[in-house]
Amino acid sequence: MSRYAPHVYSEQVQIATLEHWVSLLGGQERVRVELDDGSTISGTVAVRPSIQTYLDDQQREGLNGQLRIDQLDAAQEPHWIWMDRIVAVHPLPLGSDPQAAP
Repeated sequence: MSRYAPHVYSEQVQIATLEHWVSLLGGQERVRVELDDGSTISGTVAVRPSIQTYLDDQQREGLNGQLRIDQLDAAQEPHWIWMDRIVAVHPLPLGSDPQAAP
């Protein structure tokens, strides 16, 4: 895994937000994740993400994390998402339509 992240965080409120997303993203959970640009990604959480120490482009140290989402169609490549881009996490029960809004 890279030592660098696009954004790093050191304020407790920001770290608590990252930790909140981690708590909702258990390994093998089926989820739909909403991102800060309005897009959504649906799939299976490969493994529970963890918050790690990174450097940003100005060499400042802070925390962030990456989430790996495996597409429901296993023929597609997995998505890697920086945790700070997440704005909502919705569980997807088995048999549900991953494209339907909650």
